[in-house]
Amino acid sequence: MAKIERHRGVRIVTLDENESIADYCVEDDIAIVHDANGWWTCFVGENGAVEKYDIAFDSWLKALHVAKAAAEFAME
Repeated sequence: MAKIERHRGVRIVTLDENESIADYCVEDDIAIVHDANGWWTCFVGENGAVEKYDIAFDSWLKALHVAKAAAEFAME
C-alpha cells in the first residue's frame, strides 16, 4: 500500500512495486518508486507527466532525502 507523507506541503508518495504513479499521485507530487534498478525519485507534472533522474538511488532513504530536498526547493 502506498505510503504518503508531506514535506513542506508537498506530497511524497512511496509506491509498492505493483502500484502505479497514475493511481496514487497528482500534479506536483513526488513519487518514490522501486524496481530492479533501485529507487527512483519521480516528479509528477501537468496531466500526469512524469520526470525522473537518469539513475536510480541504491536505497529508499537516499531517494527520500532527494525528494525532501526537491520539496524545499519547490517552496522557494
